[in-house]
Amino acid sequence: MISFRGVALRRGGRLLLSGLDLNVHAGWRVGVIGRNGSGKSSLFAALKGELEPDAGSLDMPADLRMAAVDQETPSLPETALDFVLGGDAELHAAHRAATLATQADDHEAAAQAHLRIEALHGYDAEARAARLLYGLGFAPETHQHAVARFSGGWRARLNLARALMTPSDLLLLDEPTNHLDLDAVLWLETWLLRYPGTLLLISHDREFLDAVCTQILHIEAGVARAYVGNYSAFERQRSEQLKQQQAMRAREQTERAHLQSFIDRFKAQATKAKQAQSRMKRLEKLGDTVVLRPAEAFRFSFPAPERQPESLLALDDAAIGYPGHEILENVRCNVQAGDRIGLLGRNGAGKSTLVKALVGELALQGGTRQAHKDMVIGYFAQHTVESLRAGHSAYAHLSELAPRAAPQVLRDWLGQWQFAGERAFEPVEAFSGGERARLALALIAWRKPNLLVLDEPTNHLDLDMREALAEALNDYPGALLLVAHDRHLLGLVCERFWRVHDGEVQVFDGDLDDYAALQSTSTRSARSGTGKAAGAEINARERRRQAAQQREREKPLRQRLQKVESRLQTLADALAAQAQQLADPQLYASADAELTHLLQQQAGLHAEHARLEQEWLDIYARLDPDTAA
Repeated sequence: MISFRGVALRRGGRLLLSGLDLNVHAGWRVGVIGRNGSGKSSLFAALKGELEPDAGSLDMPADLRMAAVDQETPSLPETALDFVLGGDAELHAAHRAATLATQADDHEAAAQAHLRIEALHGYDAEARAARLLYGLGFAPETHQHAVARFSGGWRARLNLARALMTPSDLLLLDEPTNHLDLDAVLWLETWLLRYPGTLLLISHDREFLDAVCTQILHIEAGVARAYVGNYSAFERQRSEQLKQQQAMRAREQTERAHLQSFIDRFKAQATKAKQAQSRMKRLEKLGDTVVLRPAEAFRFSFPAPERQPESLLALDDAAIGYPGHEILENVRCNVQAGDRIGLLGRNGAGKSTLVKALVGELALQGGTRQAHKDMVIGYFAQHTVESLRAGHSAYAHLSELAPRAAPQVLRDWLGQWQFAGERAFEPVEAFSGGERARLALALIAWRKPNLLVLDEPTNHLDLDMREALAEALNDYPGALLLVAHDRHLLGLVCERFWRVHDGEVQVFDGDLDDYAALQSTSTRSARSGTGKAAGAEINARERRRQAAQQREREKPLRQRLQKVESRLQTLADALAAQAQQLADPQLYASADAELTHLLQQQAGLHAEHARLEQEWLDIYARLDPDTAA
């Protein structure tokens, strides 16, 4: 068990957290949420011993094995596979000992080393590392590439794979989905559900939090509060808390006014003096409930386009890629006014390449591109945030875009995007990643586009900003083309999907649940138990047929899974409600039958929850037996 006792954390002179009291039990999967800058990463730094608590104590078992994702990866000559294998330091040391013993012709030491390797399951380690790499999107032929050959985003995936390879009792993951595509996110969910240790996860992806977490730790205004259940359960509990506290506050204020009225009327009268004194004492003891207030939500909108032509953009028989290297061929697609299209496919399949061809950033290798003369594209690329110029302020970026606009008009526009006052003149290097993304969206919105093309716009956004983006996109009357690994956003704003796969772009006939089922089937057929590539790929139509058959076979299990999940949610809500009841000190003062009944009821609910959670895991294992960690 990990225990925080009155912990306070500071970064420089800023107090991030205070009075944190929390026990994290073995096997919990805790989602740590809060706005950017609220102290989530500092909490992880404290757990890793990189930041000393300013007050209080943090207790962890002395033999606790911890794994976390490194933020940087040097340009290394070793292969991707060896880099991931290096995450198991103890196994690496055993292999090193075996090598040295063999070189020294020390048979006894060599035998001991090999026994140690066997005890550490070292002889299947390469296969496990290969499965991790494949699940995170690395094609088998890239496993022997040097780490130095990979870009920053792919190195971030290598760091994640290395952390997952590390034997651990506690796994710390800080925004693990930021550099993943949707396919890899779905795989990671399944892996984490099978992870036997304790997980602390920082994420702004609500679907990911819902799928993985059993507890939520919410940090706001320097205070951290724990909730039982996943993110959706947290939202319900917090909403109920707010209602209860507001009602309690109203009752207190009514009683306070009543007592004060009596005191004001009768404190000077001798016959009422005792009653007035009594009410004064009652008034002094009367609690003053502090109502939790949700942080003010940021909202923005994309202005309506000045023109909305019916047919905006089309590719006909297009070959897309680079000289001598075609990535997509025979592409036929078009974007009409009001279309809301989501792009699906693994990283490397060609989604961003397709987007570049559509917006005209990448010349076609063949075929034609037709764009309406009145089309105005608002393009958010994966590198847009990084391309903001250092030393330039938000105002400078906008004034370059609109040199003839009045200064006050520019400042008013930036103010709508929370760059008000002197903030508009601060250099962008002082901004957080989320603030830079917000500025990039503000610059895009200024042009009043009739086609928004957004390629992974959520990587730097917290939960509140993602919700604001979803609302803005739902209200936007123009056409939308979206690439994102955030299923919540895709599901809210997209009405149809294109799948980029095997060098083709096809309309995907289904929703995101169908796509998740298809990926599960495809993953099993595309790899062997050792993580090497399977045989030749079957065509897309055959894949859809197999996926449909698989879903039909799994239907009874999925129906039972749905019932178990529903009951688990009900139990989580009931346990949360009981926790609130048991937190009342008056209940323990009386020590009557009600307390005994509540404790017995709680024990029964915990037992049922544990039984159903095991059943859930068993069903999931039957549905997808090949995704074991």
